[in-house]
Amino acid sequence: MRRFLFVLCAAALLAPAALAKGPSEATISGPGLGKPMSFKGMDDASRLTEYAGVFPAAFGQTPDPMLKGRPAGRLGPKYTIRYVVPGPNSTFHLSQDLYPYARAGAVTYMKPGQPIFDAKTTGGWYPAGVALKELLVRAGLPKSGPRASSGTNLALVAGIGIPGALVLAGAALLVARRRSRA
Repeated sequence: MRRFLFVLCAAALLAPAALAKGPSEATISGPGLGKPMSFKGMDDASRLTEYAGVFPAAFGQTPDPMLKGRPAGRLGPKYTIRYVVPGPNSTFHLSQDLYPYARAGAVTYMKPGQPIFDAKTTGGWYPAGVALKELLVRAGLPKSGPRASSGTNLALVAGIGIPGALVLAGAALLVARRRSRA
């Protein structure tokens, strides 16, 4: 039992140190972006990594900054961050959902169980806040999210309305013909 506790404590201390360098690059894709946003190099990628909560979402952390569950309210459009993490013997790829326009501030979500080094991600919701959104806006993300449809789509109205009107007109002609013959 002592040996197990020692190994568990050593793993908890060494895992974050192994990733201390962090992802070497990250790309963000989602609505309103013509092409994915790219973060390469240690400065840009490490700032994104820090603000998006990759370390606590991947390995856990004490004190735990992760939220207990999904934030309440509308989160806005979902973007995806894909990280490339170099390891000693292979490269790991992590994926994280990003909601930069959430009402209470940007939040991220990392799915638990993604392989990283000799472990799996802890995962969860992270309150990224204003700093992440400001970084993303400086990198080219629009200040406000893509607008949702107002509910009136002219193509839909025309697509249903015009054929519907033609069917009604045809039916009216048939009824008028039958009455004139009678």
